[in-house]
Amino acid sequence: MTPVRHFLTLSDCTPAELDAIITRAIELKRLLREGVTHETLHNRILAMVFEKASTRTRVSFEVGMAQLGGQSLFLSPRDTQLGRGEPVSDSARVLSSMVDIIMVRTFEHSIIDDFARYSSVPVINGLTDECHPCQLLADVQTFVEQRGSIRGKTVAWVGDCNNMCRTYINGTRAFGYTLKLSCPKGYGPDKSLLANNPAMQLADTPADAVRDADLVVTDVWFSMGQESERGQRLPLFTGFQVNPMLMNLAKPDALFMHCLPAHRGEEVSHDMLDDPRSAVWDEAENRLHTQKALMEFLLASGPFKTR
Repeated sequence: MTPVRHFLTLSDCTPAELDAIITRAIELKRLLREGVTHETLHNRILAMVFEKASTRTRVSFEVGMAQLGGQSLFLSPRDTQLGRGEPVSDSARVLSSMVDIIMVRTFEHSIIDDFARYSSVPVINGLTDECHPCQLLADVQTFVEQRGSIRGKTVAWVGDCNNMCRTYINGTRAFGYTLKLSCPKGYGPDKSLLANNPAMQLADTPADAVRDADLVVTDVWFSMGQESERGQRLPLFTGFQVNPMLMNLAKPDALFMHCLPAHRGEEVSHDMLDDPRSAVWDEAENRLHTQKALMEFLLASGPFKTR
């Protein structure tokens, strides 16, 4: 019996597998644009378990499963016994006996680890407080489409070292880019994330991080659940905004990305999202295509059936 594959972090796939998922995502995007019906997951059922609110994650998974011929179930905390104290292990056992694949968007990463441990079907990390691997797949697809391979390129991260930043750190090994980080004092990466990783560089200022970068990335200064820290964080993050002037320090063909939602006027200027160098709208759309490829991969469907 083939072992169940999960996608909880980027390390759950080899670099070659991740490249194959990106390649397949680009192909699925082309097929969709050409109007080609492609139902490799016909009659498969996706359960989407949400403990954190979402727009892009829900829509991209739900639409993606429909386009592949399957169906999806949206389960909020009000719709499951998880919201009433049922052990994660019990929920995972029951839910996985009825569906083919599960996406979980939650807070503590340990929750999704436990869910996968007791699930008999693949589990996808739709976001945890630790990382957001599905978003990085979309980011890399976007870069590949517009600039070619990201291997050997330089990525600059400006702002809070949150779950998205930590995913970019993991991505240095998975996708082979160099990452330059500029974070306010006290909001940088844990030392454990920097250990034995020559692809990581800490920059003294945002300008130092962005200078000659191929890709510049940021995210909100306070994530979901951190809204009460707004007053404390805003003064410390002044000077860490990505705007056209900062982008001018990057390479002339550099791209800007943000996983959205964005707080215009804070981590990104009002005009940066619509700057010609911004790829955020393509980046957002590509969640649909990479997640379709990921679900095919985990269910050993389509071009992945002989892996």
